[in-house]
Amino acid sequence: MFDKFNDECGVFGVYNHPEAANITYLGLYSLQHRGQESAGIVSSNEGKLRSHKGMGLVADIFHKKDLARLPGKSAIGHVRYSTAGESHIKNAQPFVVEYSLGEIAIAHNGNIVNAQILRDELEAYGSIFQSSMDTEVIVHLMATSNDSKLIRRLTSALMRVKGAYSLVLLSNKKLIAVRDPNGFRPLVLGRIKDAGRDGKDSWVVASETCAFEIIDAEYVRDVEPGEVIIIDEYGLKSIKPFAEAKYTPCVFEFIYFARPDSRIFNANVYTVRKRLGAELYRDHPVEADVVLPVPDSGTPAAMGYAEASGIPFEMGMVRNHYVGRTFIEPQAEIRHFGVKIKLNPIRDIVAGKRVVVVDDSIVRGTTSQKIIKMLRNAGASEIHMRISSPPTISPCYYGIDTPNKEELIAANHDLADINDYITSDTLGYLSIEGVYRAVAESGASFCDACFTGNYVLARPKPPQLALFG
Repeated sequence: MFDKFNDECGVFGVYNHPEAANITYLGLYSLQHRGQESAGIVSSNEGKLRSHKGMGLVADIFHKKDLARLPGKSAIGHVRYSTAGESHIKNAQPFVVEYSLGEIAIAHNGNIVNAQILRDELEAYGSIFQSSMDTEVIVHLMATSNDSKLIRRLTSALMRVKGAYSLVLLSNKKLIAVRDPNGFRPLVLGRIKDAGRDGKDSWVVASETCAFEIIDAEYVRDVEPGEVIIIDEYGLKSIKPFAEAKYTPCVFEFIYFARPDSRIFNANVYTVRKRLGAELYRDHPVEADVVLPVPDSGTPAAMGYAEASGIPFEMGMVRNHYVGRTFIEPQAEIRHFGVKIKLNPIRDIVAGKRVVVVDDSIVRGTTSQKIIKMLRNAGASEIHMRISSPPTISPCYYGIDTPNKEELIAANHDLADINDYITSDTLGYLSIEGVYRAVAESGASFCDACFTGNYVLARPKPPQLALFG
């Protein structure tokens, strides 16, 4: 029911900067890894919100003329990840809506687990939805309120939803950032000193700190779980209107999704990934000649595995960074074409070698199978597959686009079966205990439902229509 709403995204916002749209463009460019399907920017100028969004990559959507049409000293932006069946401009964010209070723009990273239930109830009472995104549920919930204060409308709406949300909102006077009480997805606060040309600082919020580096913003702190930050002409205000919940950020952000140079959940992503690799060696040592990463997400973990084992690290596969979202396949069948266009082994490194291949995860197993066959064709004598996360046995309902359980190879097959299917000589997954040793610096109790099946928030059952009754 909820899978179509899964929404891996990046959000960005800036307040009080004379080049707000340009700054947002740069921020989104740094967050491109969080979404390659669509992007959008909304700016605020003289009481009016202006929007530009499109399908594709940030650099392809925004040109100088587009950014010039987005004046103002405040802006928010969004990049969205592609999910099956929902690739359409109507789902591109930020959404812009007009209430009696004025125009509001909203951008969302995460997934609301009771979105379909709320949507059905809202539609039963006359709401008309323009998209299939759960973000629009928040918009309609806000519209049901007659409160004269925007913040009270927002917080009352969010009290009705369950799930993951890191939000940025923009009105003609305020920039607002919100993180759900469990803190599933990252959201960070930064500052550009004296950039407002009025003697005041510029404030920025983003999904990851890597968005701060390109704009010379300093990291101030994480937006706390359950926190609402309001930034306006009077400065920065913080409130915590929600009931306190257990802090359970997504551990998969460290394993795969976040950029290595980011600092999220109080720890550096690159450092954590190297520790994951070191723990992987302790769990599954092997005698080999060379350690190879599956680039790019497997590279830090492979480095950690090599350092812990003393086995030489080599970039034995080259990744083509210029593969677009679509490409023309040859009519004649070429084995493993989809993988070959992205990865190619270096024969001189792998030929005659016992190879350890380190990747961050195995989902369906088909990619791992094709990589191993390519390495064997390049002359590898042994291939030992090592995965820097536990087996993925359950789908994510909080904002990572994983397949249904039926498609997850580890949910339906044991280790020996998976090893036979991908044709490796040996296969080893990092233990859940190894993951927690690697992320101990963060001090959080993580959501690990994709590895354990233990969901922080249960998927709700359809209720009676009683939202407004």
